[in-house]
Amino acid sequence: MTLDELTNGDPTEAPALTGERADLLETLAKHRHFLRYTTRDLTDEQAGLRTTAGELCLGGLIKHVTSVERKWGDFILDGPSAMGDFTAMTEADWAQRADEFRMLPGETLAGVLADYAEVARRTDDLVATLPDLDATHPLPKAPWFEADAQWSARRVLLHIVAETAQHAGHADIVRESLDGAKSMG
Repeated sequence: MTLDELTNGDPTEAPALTGERADLLETLAKHRHFLRYTTRDLTDEQAGLRTTAGELCLGGLIKHVTSVERKWGDFILDGPSAMGDFTAMTEADWAQRADEFRMLPGETLAGVLADYAEVARRTDDLVATLPDLDATHPLPKAPWFEADAQWSARRVLLHIVAETAQHAGHADIVRESLDGAKSMG
């Protein structure tokens, strides 16, 4: 797959679905496109540049969204154990998690985008094939989750859409700060 295909969308066809599942996939595809599109015509070095006062770079944002989508997909399939115990995370664990927001030595934009495309295909397959979007799991223990809350597969998928959209907006700001290019407008 070429870098152009990775930044402009996967050329493979999504399963023919209707109703809620089609709406979920269409909305997720739109926000994924905007996120990937922010990296068009960039070098690996540019994808790793911080252009605002924050820590965010374009490659790191895509890595983070990839990780989040992968972990939530695991949660849909395997429940809270798939996400780990956030209350037991060490300083080293948090430092490793912070690396999701950076392009590390040896990482390439093409590699980051390919990993994202792979995770996206997996999520799309989950949307198409899950027997029941109402199936629930308790959320893992974490300071940012309500105690004893449960999320359905549907709620998780909506969360993935929201995360992707939010970070596509962040990416647009980072890209505009880099060279003035915009994803929209």
